Amino acid sequence: MIYQSSKSLFERAQHSIPGGVNSPVRAFRSVGGTPVFIEKAKGAYLYDVDGNEYIDFVNSWGPMILGHAHEPVIKAIQDKATASTSFGAPTELEIEIAELIKSMAPNVDLIRMVNSGTEACMSAVRLARGYTQKNKFIKFEGCYHGHADCFLVKAGSGVATFNIQKVPGVTAGVANDTLTCAYNDISAVEKLVAEHQNEIAAVIIEPVAGNMGCILPEEGYLEGLREICDRENILLIFDEVMTGFRLARGGAQEKLKINADIITYGKIIGAGMPVGAFAGRKEIMQHIAPLGSVYQAGTLSGNPLAMIAGYTLLKELNTNPDIYDELEAKGIYLQKGLTEVLKGKSHPFHINRMGSMISVHFSDHEIVDFNSASGSDIEIFNKFFHHMLNSGVYLPPSAFETWFISNAITYQDLDRTIEAASRF
Repeated sequence: MIYQSSKSLFERAQHSIPGGVNSPVRAFRSVGGTPVFIEKAKGAYLYDVDGNEYIDFVNSWGPMILGHAHEPVIKAIQDKATASTSFGAPTELEIEIAELIKSMAPNVDLIRMVNSGTEACMSAVRLARGYTQKNKFIKFEGCYHGHADCFLVKAGSGVATFNIQKVPGVTAGVANDTLTCAYNDISAVEKLVAEHQNEIAAVIIEPVAGNMGCILPEEGYLEGLREICDRENILLIFDEVMTGFRLARGGAQEKLKINADIITYGKIIGAGMPVGAFAGRKEIMQHIAPLGSVYQAGTLSGNPLAMIAGYTLLKELNTNPDIYDELEAKGIYLQKGLTEVLKGKSHPFHINRMGSMISVHFSDHEIVDFNSASGSDIEIFNKFFHHMLNSGVYLPPSAFETWFISNAITYQDLDRTIEAASRF
């Protein structure tokens, strides 16, 4: 592969943008080398500024579930843009997408649009605190809920990639209200709850973790969290920024048959546009202003371009449930193929997958939480990443990120991916 233009752009970018990138993991610091600058994308493929083509397993970190530049979505955005890009006022379209989401996702009476997954999770915790009149909350080591101060305590993803243990700018007071324990360890949650009786407002979790690689909840784990929350008057928040409308029409709640009290969504409800949302039962959501006194606002919330893009995508997912069967089949095919070719290599590995989320961990032990993910061989992963990149396969540039499969990918693309891995 030739990366000359990407290299020159990266050098230029560092004079104007911190680290040359607008989100840290894009800098390739973890895997090494120069970040690839993308010019365009279509379907299952990315095209960089040097003319290289890649099979894409990042898919804008999840939302491109039907592939890039999906024609109905692009046409809807183009048509809507002629009526202006922002109003800062209500539109009928906001009602239509809210009604559509309510029809798809379990346990949603009211939904508030925001501008990112970070904002959605931040607002969800604020709402939980306002509703319960308690301040502390529990998060899980390696789960990433955005870059709001309270979430950057033992976060996964980019923070783990850069090995940042303490984040400057996050005050001790904020950190003290953030309680952490290991994912998949229900006894640790029981211990924290016992130590902080009547102080915990919420438990927030990625029901299927995607920010320490793809990590599945062990049998009975989410049910255990639900039971604790019910018993202790604690709200259970599902961060479905990754899993929402990807694992099923109704997201992880439907797939895993567990209802949360508050659910957060991300850019998939804008088909990749900057958008997020938080939702839940009326008795909780009515505490948000203007109905209640928990304040949240945003000029761009419900932006018409994001709303029409998301409405168009979600409507297609809703009316074509076979998409999820197709994605599941492709996920199984990729997992089986990678297992076959990698088991003949000298590097031990484990592959975790649920639906169209999948990750490869070079490890001799199962990956069930952040500690086990951190114990995998990062150096081998980095070599694997560059081997795949040079073979025309674009993976997340970090061992701590799940891969995403789009339905635009073909079995020929999957065979090319498996064949590339066989040469590692």
